[in-house]
Amino acid sequence: MERRAVKFWYDPEGDFMEVIFDEKAGYFRETDDERVMEKVDADGNFLGFSVMNVSSLKGKPFEVALA
Repeated sequence: MERRAVKFWYDPEGDFMEVIFDEKAGYFRETDDERVMEKVDADGNFLGFSVMNVSSLKGKPFEVALA
């Protein structure tokens, strides 16, 4: 089984977190939850996701479908 690195980035000032599974060119698109954006490449392959207003999630688990 191949192991891959996952990159996490959190900006406390912007209250924003990004998780990237694959370092490729891509773009963010909306999901069903306005706090979450998914990053995909030109072919629609899932590369990662971002979460806005992370501090508002404290003690409140949520679920969102990603590509």
